[in-house]
Amino acid sequence: MDLLIKIAVTFFAGMGAGLGTGFAGMSAAAVITPMLVTFLGIEPYTAVGIALSSDVLASAVSAYTYGKNKNLDVRNGLLMMFSVLVFTVVGSYVSSLVPSTTMGNFSVFMTFLLGVKFIVRPVMTTKEAMQSVSAKKRAVQSLVCGMIIGFICGFIGAGGGMMMLLILTSVLGYELKTAVGTSVFIMAFTALTGAVSHFSIGGSPDWLIFALCVIFTFIWARIAAVFANKATPKTLNRATGIVLVILGVVVMAFSFIK
Repeated sequence: MDLLIKIAVTFFAGMGAGLGTGFAGMSAAAVITPMLVTFLGIEPYTAVGIALSSDVLASAVSAYTYGKNKNLDVRNGLLMMFSVLVFTVVGSYVSSLVPSTTMGNFSVFMTFLLGVKFIVRPVMTTKEAMQSVSAKKRAVQSLVCGMIIGFICGFIGAGGGMMMLLILTSVLGYELKTAVGTSVFIMAFTALTGAVSHFSIGGSPDWLIFALCVIFTFIWARIAAVFANKATPKTLNRATGIVLVILGVVVMAFSFIK
């Protein structure tokens, strides 16, 4: 029975995380962490490490799928990733100097609001409009926005994937598929960095739960990414919005259970 519970929890956690990653570039930690803590009693720090590890392959396969369909901005993605990583450290340091505040549900609430936003006001920017911005301006924007995203993520400790998607679509004017593709490309590297540091500090996880979460998240991320790249912009906006709203509501419910 214990094994069946582990399989069931990791399957639904992986499904939610994979769909969120493949559709919206959302971090798996937003779904997997609360489910592992709530239903399997995993220590929160270890649960985050497992979630980040699940994110690595899920984000990588999603990025590959988006890249194969020419929906990935590698050049500016690398620039943004560099500034995100640097300023995550800066934000984390500043956070350690100020009194702690109750912001644990920030990324969950943001997931819900972003989902509503995609349903009510879909992103209908075309690739032609996106590419009309000069390469120099886009590079500067990527660096600056990466600094903002990194600092907020380091200071709050959550919200990376959602922050990237919001800024890529609303501030940098990315077409939705390219925004998600670029977001998961960045997330693959940031998740790898986070996973290695978590297990280096916190020790080994339950390897069965680890493997199940990685496999299930990978499978569902692949399914979501394939569907997303074939969908029309209107359908993709609605599907992304519905997935984010459902995940936001479910994870908020888990926080009350805990």
